[in-house]
Amino acid sequence: MKRLFLILALMAGIAVQAQQSDKTRVLLILDCSHSMWDRWQSDSKIKVTQQVLLKFLDSVASQQNIEVALRVFGHLNKNSYGTRLEVPFEKDNNYKIQSKIKTLVPNGECTAASALSSSLNDFPTVGSASGRMQSTADNQPRNIILIITDGMDDCDGNICDVARQVQMSGVIVQTFILGIGSKQDFQHSLDCAGKFTYVPNEELYSETLYNIFRMSEEEAQLVISLNDETDHLLDIELPIAFYDSQTGVVKYNTLYSIDGRYTPDTMVIDPLVSYDITIFTRPETRLHNKQFRPGRVNRLGVTIEQGSLRLHLDGKRVNYQVPQYPILVYRHGTTELVGTQQLGEQQGYLAGTYDIEMLSTPPLHLDDVAVISSSATDLTLPTPGMANISKPKAISSGSVFSYNDGVLAHVCELNPNKVSERLLLMPGEYQIAIKPQNSIRYTSVRTMRFRIEAGQTTNINLTN
Repeated sequence: MKRLFLILALMAGIAVQAQQSDKTRVLLILDCSHSMWDRWQSDSKIKVTQQVLLKFLDSVASQQNIEVALRVFGHLNKNSYGTRLEVPFEKDNNYKIQSKIKTLVPNGECTAASALSSSLNDFPTVGSASGRMQSTADNQPRNIILIITDGMDDCDGNICDVARQVQMSGVIVQTFILGIGSKQDFQHSLDCAGKFTYVPNEELYSETLYNIFRMSEEEAQLVISLNDETDHLLDIELPIAFYDSQTGVVKYNTLYSIDGRYTPDTMVIDPLVSYDITIFTRPETRLHNKQFRPGRVNRLGVTIEQGSLRLHLDGKRVNYQVPQYPILVYRHGTTELVGTQQLGEQQGYLAGTYDIEMLSTPPLHLDDVAVISSSATDLTLPTPGMANISKPKAISSGSVFSYNDGVLAHVCELNPNKVSERLLLMPGEYQIAIKPQNSIRYTSVRTMRFRIEAGQTTNINLTN
């Protein structure tokens, strides 16, 4: 008990320091099912919970930046799965919450999933701050759910699915679950529903509550530094996204950069959430399950081994216009597209090997292209040539094929309504086939093989 009073005294000290923080709303969801009558520590679970909560609520009553509401489940009728918001969020409601807690009688069955599902309606509607970095200047409340239960194996509904829906709403910052009683009642992990903590005794019961409220009042500062393989700071700008590790829902989106003194920016981030971080390199760099401590500057260094890739034509002078072909870059040996760029453009990629496809006619493929860290890979591609095709006045159809090692691959169709066509083709061997109009015999089909040279015009006469 001495430790409990020390914790409460510390809470009073934190209350003075936290006056500049945003408002935090904590919805307390309390299990009041039959099993809460079971003995635990010095008394029944419900009696111990009442004692701990009453003293704890006294310690937070003076904090102007924290509002508490109370929802209870399993207390309405015998064999009932009911839940009800007993005390809503309102100013100076501490006495009402304590009075209700004193009179609670476990009477029904576990219905935590329903209680959690109903919780979204318990928070006052305000302008949402979801999707942007928050700071103490935002003046937006942080909504937190705290569930106290002695086991949820027999609950109605799927608590994991409900928790994800609640978290994806953007209303709730975090859901905490305190498990009291026997550890055997928590054989199945509840991490899917929120931050789960098993409380083995009364002393840790109070301390865990203190830690949650302390964290709810604080922010974490974060400095991300992107470094090369020699640990030097990279002077680049890259988008970064922070996702909730539990739900996969994006929480923040920002741009990494450094100032003129080569100092990364310091961000303010919510310490209540574990994050999966995506740095939008090519391909993406992903960090998983990162937790940042409140009340301090957290530093996260990430090594980015990055080079660059530039593709350009061989510079042959031509009397026709060459298109700006799109270029697709894939992770080597896969269909994973990691980047797109244009001819002459220099683009950054992580060190590794890539397969490249230029959407020319026909597409040009380059496999196993190496990008080396802190180096530029410069590739020269051949300039396409021009095929100047003269056809009979009346053909029903015609096609152009590439010809490689005795194998044909279809390139394009010819326009039967034109007697002359100009096709821009990459250098290589080709074969053309045309069929006269009104002909149905395969023997009437004419074929001709030709070659396209880089930057040159080749005449193909099919009229003879």
